[in-house]
Amino acid sequence: MKNKKMKRVIVGLSGGVDSSVAAYLLKEQGYEVIGLFMKNWHDDSVTISNECPWLEDSNDAMIVADKLGIPFQVVDLSEQYKERIVDYMFNEYEKGRTPNPDILCNREIKFDVFLKIALDLGADYVATGHYCKKGEEEINGKSVFKLVAGADINKDQSYFLCQLSQEQLAKALFPIGELTKPEVRKIAAEQDLITAEKKDSQGLCFIGKVRLPEFLQQKLHPKEGVIVKIPSDSKVFNRVIPTFNSVEEKLEFFAAKYKYSLTDGKVVGTHQGAHYFTKGQRKGLAVGGMKEPLFVIETDVIENIIYAGEGKNHKGLYRNVLFVSNEEIHWIRPDLALKDGETMEVKSRIRYRQKLEKATLYKVESGLYVQFKNNQSAITEGQFVAWYVNNELLGSGVIS
Repeated sequence: MKNKKMKRVIVGLSGGVDSSVAAYLLKEQGYEVIGLFMKNWHDDSVTISNECPWLEDSNDAMIVADKLGIPFQVVDLSEQYKERIVDYMFNEYEKGRTPNPDILCNREIKFDVFLKIALDLGADYVATGHYCKKGEEEINGKSVFKLVAGADINKDQSYFLCQLSQEQLAKALFPIGELTKPEVRKIAAEQDLITAEKKDSQGLCFIGKVRLPEFLQQKLHPKEGVIVKIPSDSKVFNRVIPTFNSVEEKLEFFAAKYKYSLTDGKVVGTHQGAHYFTKGQRKGLAVGGMKEPLFVIETDVIENIIYAGEGKNHKGLYRNVLFVSNEEIHWIRPDLALKDGETMEVKSRIRYRQKLEKATLYKVESGLYVQFKNNQSAITEGQFVAWYVNNELLGSGVIS
């Protein structure tokens, strides 16, 4: 006899161990669980290898669902995926920015398109295998949802969900947030799930085993340009620091990136397109004969020049202030959003897996400055900065 109060949860089964265990735990907790595999990408014109990871993954997801005795189906979201993620990526790369498709995939696909499908199927919640936690507190008579870092600090994935809204969080469950990766694998092994030993998927959530430059080359055509090596003692780095009339002026000065020109260094090689490279990148430059490896310190997609510096401590890689424009600021906790002139002490990161660093947020009329206590390496436009207080992710933004 079916319990009328039984809540229905749709789990995004990806064919990996994390979502498999998430589905198992929900079932144990008494939810009515349905597994859905999202087919996000299938376009033969840009598939490079004959390997088809999604087929293998959907098959694994089906076997897991069967083992758990839950209904399973595949939904094809490749149209929406192309529109919302792939086109966005090409667009960003063309502008010389470096997108983060995983964050977008969560905001636009898993917790939007997929969530709507789940709600149409009568679901109360959707669940994923992310390592993060959800909190809830009543504030002024209203439920406020919190996105909290996962218990496994090495695997915490809250950063990937930094663009979620209150409405999305309200409907989300993260069953493995309290567990560590080894614990998850142990449960999968005990339950004899086919995914127990499966390696974690790497790379983008859609291209599977394809390397990014090759993927980009299909739309962004190669064009040869030069690689210019900027010495660490270049005059570019000896900028005169003016007297500032306000905090905002000071922040604006330090948020500005160094501007290089051909005459600031020497040509040490060529490349096939500045838009394939990103700040901080070391691989792919293929320039030999240096004491230390070269790192990209800036790309100029208009002039098609890559500026590089020797060694990972090169001055050109470091800044401690970044800016987010108003339209790219996102508060998971709108009740805590800063008003113009307000500041907040936070911990922040500019990439996944980076340890949290002390920072101060300054809200100004045109946007938000994030000032880090320490210099940060390779602050990259188009990437996301996320800020936390006590392990709770309060908001994020796209670096300008």
